[in-house]
Amino acid sequence: MTSSPPQPPSYWYAEDDARSTSVMEALRSYRAAEVAMRRRTQQSMDMGENELLVLRFLARARLRDEAVTPVTLSRYLGITSASTTALLDRLEKSGHITRAPNPADRRSVLITSTDRSDAEVRHTLAAMHDRMMSVVRDMGPDERATVIEFLDAMRSAVDQIDAS
Repeated sequence: MTSSPPQPPSYWYAEDDARSTSVMEALRSYRAAEVAMRRRTQQSMDMGENELLVLRFLARARLRDEAVTPVTLSRYLGITSASTTALLDRLEKSGHITRAPNPADRRSVLITSTDRSDAEVRHTLAAMHDRMMSVVRDMGPDERATVIEFLDAMRSAVDQIDAS
């Protein structure tokens, strides 16, 4: 019988068992890698995080055939309407979005990503997405269900706001 090498103590979870701690440390490591990937993507595309979040949001909205207004984006990003306007001005100037009159509300405009923008995002992230999907494709149905359940529970745990 082989035994695992002892795990170094964890900063946050020193009192917990090593198996639980190792899951949390693996999750932290993944999150750090994802943050680093986002920084590299931002540098590669010469954009800030909010610009990339908008493009991803618009891509999903396009797939669902959903209309997106500046108010929708302000709420999604949690920023002011003035900040949203400045962000959309930058994205429009760089050719990543278009604004069009909203046929349902003449006081509003609809925001869509351009085909060029979608192609740029896909080109920039394609290799990484392929690597990630190969990991998921190698999992069995039970493994996928367990991972989804775990990630949903973790999302719920971090979405809860603790009272100060």
